[in-house]
Amino acid sequence: MTAMVKAEGVHKSYGAAHILRGIDLEVQNGEVFCLIGPSGSGKSTFLRCINHLEKINAGRLSVDGQLVGYRQKGDKLYELKDSEIAAQRRDIGMVFQRFNLFPHMTALANVMEAPIQVKGETKAVARERAERLLDRVGLRDKAGNYPSQLSGGQQQRVAIARALAMEPKLMLFDEPTSALDPELVGDVLDVMRDLAESGMTMVVVTHEMGFAREVGDSLVFMDGGVVVESGNPRDVLTNPQHDRTKAFLSKVL
Repeated sequence: MTAMVKAEGVHKSYGAAHILRGIDLEVQNGEVFCLIGPSGSGKSTFLRCINHLEKINAGRLSVDGQLVGYRQKGDKLYELKDSEIAAQRRDIGMVFQRFNLFPHMTALANVMEAPIQVKGETKAVARERAERLLDRVGLRDKAGNYPSQLSGGQQQRVAIARALAMEPKLMLFDEPTSALDPELVGDVLDVMRDLAESGMTMVVVTHEMGFAREVGDSLVFMDGGVVVESGNPRDVLTNPQHDRTKAFLSKVL
């Protein structure tokens, strides 16, 4: 079976800073794959490489059997055109730390926008799905509100609904709760839990160890741009094998 995400020797540098140093990992279809580690370990950079928001410098990265951002001819890789990269991104939903909603649009319009603009859907079809998704994230009654009228947690749930509106086969979450007040975190995690139960393939960069333990199928601890330890989340969190993992978990658990 083809892995949903496959990274082979992925490297990423910014100038002299070597952020990713040969990442090898696989995310299976329907899996909730959690990435943990200290700030600056390369987790968010790796996530952004999966949908080619960041270009990798070496290695190969594929989603659902397709190379991301490149085409192979012989043994050479050629970067795809912007339009081809955009077409690949349609299948990959991304939820950022900061919600990035359009401030001049209502919650409903935010969720409707991409299917209309990118997929050419009719307003009626897009609206019907947007209403259903807002209902799914518990915000049907906020459809007419603008982002400034919503709490951070509500904005993040709208952002999740907006990503789902494109009917992606893969969802990427970049520390989706880290900008939220503690009492708002639970509502967002509940939505993510519901998504996981529905079989959505998810790669989640998170500091929420409880979520990783309960909902995650696989867990990777990254530090210094490498995978230090990986395995079943419950095993890694309760019985880490590597000293660096132990030191990190002793501070966050």
